[in-house]
Formats: sequence, structure tokens, C-alpha cells
Amino acid sequence: IKRLSPDQIVITRKFIEAVMMYQSLWDGPVKVLLEEETDQVDEVDQKVTRLSELPFEITFVDYTAPNLVTHLQNCVVLGCVDHRQNHLSQLCREHGIPCVYTAEYTLKTRLQIIDVTAPNLLLRWRRQWWTYQQERRQQRAIALADGLQCNGYPIFEAYRTLNRNPLLYLDTRITAEMLATPADVQRRASLRTDKPLQLVFSGRLNEMKGADHLLDVAAELKRLQVPYHLYISGAGTLAPAMHHRIQQTGLTQDVTMMGVPDFKSDFYPFVKANIDLFICCHRQGDPSCTYIETMAAGVPIVGYGNEAFEQLNHFAGGGWVVPLDRPEALAQQVAALNRDRAEITQKAIAAQQFAQSHTFHETFRHRVQHLEAAYLSTVTQPTPAGKFAPALALSK
Repeated sequence: IKRLSPDQIVITRKFIEAVMMYQSLWDGPVKVLLEEETDQVDEVDQKVTRLSELPFEITFVDYTAPNLVTHLQNCVVLGCVDHRQNHLSQLCREHGIPCVYTAEYTLKTRLQIIDVTAPNLLLRWRRQWWTYQQERRQQRAIALADGLQCNGYPIFEAYRTLNRNPLLYLDTRITAEMLATPADVQRRASLRTDKPLQLVFSGRLNEMKGADHLLDVAAELKRLQVPYHLYISGAGTLAPAMHHRIQQTGLTQDVTMMGVPDFKSDFYPFVKANIDLFICCHRQGDPSCTYIETMAAGVPIVGYGNEAFEQLNHFAGGGWVVPLDRPEALAQQVAALNRDRAEITQKAIAAQQFAQSHTFHETFRHRVQHLEAAYLSTVTQPTPAGKFAPALALSK
């Protein structure tokens, strides 16, 4: 979240929806404490809005300020494992304030991101050294916290033994009424028996998300004479080069750059009604909402075997894993599926069934119950009748 003026900020749709869900589930007030961003916000669902128009209040704070604890009194604190917040659990423990961390990126994933985003060898080494130093601080912070919420299987496996109260969750913003049904999957399959495969990607168009490999996949599918159409939804630094390459390599009839359509009203219904396969070239294991949101539409995923997708697919069975950084292998998997459309339908149903257990409301209900348990484990005199008088203090 970046502040543009005293009353104007850049914020993401997902953050707004998350805070509103906490407000609906937490039996008490919800406080949002944020430190001002200095870098650009790089998210496809970002928007510029006025602070006065938000359905909640944001207080901008310095996470390292000596008076930070005054904002945390009479709260249950939900912070992020991050170099700016690793001191929170110690601070909260000293003042008897319940503190729970969220964690998403494993050390392996953070190092993969450095490899992709820092081509300069010296810069890469410096960032790697700093990351290893932070990992030690991060683990000490987690051990002191009253709870840990892990977004995704890899981070849960990496950190669950560090804290006495860990929780696994899979982040999403898909509500129950948005879920595809088996009938939706079968209807879509019946339309595609002998027609070109409809493929999609959505997300940030940068190297970290492997957007530069999407057109390699498209070119290889064309070489293999697989009938297809690829829709690419998103924005990012690679967008201009991708537009240029599509024009220069004769892919204009095969690839459509969609920009950033509204997720709920336009993009998600389009995917649920029309798409056969999601093409995922993520080169690192961040626990993207994309996975569950795609499966919720009843669409299986053909993706690189990063640790997040590989482990998720092990439990969900909603897709196919190919080696990292091998766009030709991904295209060959799509070509094989083109010859066996029934397998696509089988995986689509498995994906839809898995997503049913991980809706937005259910996921956050479990997270709030976890926060309530952390609070009750730290107070000596709980409030009566299960009421949670303390505020929930959120930081990002």
C-alpha cells in the first residue's frame, strides 16, 4: 500500500476484501496499522482510492518507532514475517500482547526470486547473504509468537515445528456462490470436443511469474500444430515486449493480451465458462491465490514444478507438473492433453472438488478461530460469553 497524498493511496482489491472479511468475523473492532511503502506497488489488482472512501480506517505507523506499542495495547496483533516486523513478537511478549504471524515465502522461494530478479552476480550474492541473515531472525521471531498462520504447504512444512500453534491455510477470494459446479465442467467439456483448446494465464507480467515463457509455450504449440488460443490477463514490466513479440512472430491469431479485466464481473466468469487449461510458468514457489482461484473455476493447471504448485497438486490432483524453466515440456504436456480431452475433464472435476473446501469465508473463519485461540491462551481472565473485546490489529 503506497500513499500518494494525505487522502489518496494505492491499495489492492485483495487487501480490502480481507480486512472486510475480518470485520465480519472478528467479534470486536479491527485496526489496520500500516507502514508507508517507498517502492511502487506491483499488483494486478491494485487501485487508487481515497482513505476516506475505505470501509475501514488505516493508521500509518513506523514499525520500528519507540511508541509502536501504544497502538498495540488491548489488541490481538496479526503481523507478517518480515524484516520490518520480526521484532513484533518480542515487543508483544514484553507487554503481554498476543501476537500471531503470517508467513508465505520459504527461504528457497526467496532465493529463487533473487535469482530471477538480480542478474548482476555481485548484487545477487549480497541479497542472498542478507536473506540468510534475515532467515535466522525470522525463525527466532516465529518461535516467540503466540501463533503462526502459514499460507501454503511449503511454508507450513518449513516453519510448523518452530511455533507451538501453527495453522495451514490456502489463500483465496473465491466465495461459495462463485464456485464452478460439476455441471459447469461437463458443459464446458462438451463444447470443446473437437475445437481448439482454450488456454489462459493471469497475473503479473514479469520474470518472477514466468510471463516471458508464455510466448515460448505458444510458439512451441504452434510448431507442434496443436489447435489452441491463449488468453493472457495481467500487467507488468514485460507487457510491451510481449505485445511486440506477438506481432513479430505471427502469434496474433493465437494469443490475446486481455489487459486487466475486472476479476469478479468479467475475468472469472469468462474463465469458468470458456477455459480448458491454465498455463502457469511461475518460476518460484510463492503461494499465489491464482492456484485455488483457478481450481475454483473448475479449470486444471499445467504448471512448472515450483514447490508451491508441486505440493498443492499432490493434495488437490487438479493439474500436471512439468520441470521448471522448460516451456517446451509444458507445451508438450498440453499437446498430449489435446489428444486426451477426457483427462482434462477428470482433472477439472478434481480441481473443483478440492477448491470447495477452501472458499474465502471458510479460510478466514479458520484463521479467525486460530486468532481467538491464541488470544485465549495468553489471557488469564477471558471476557465472558466468548466475546473478544480486544481489537484485531492488522499489519501488512
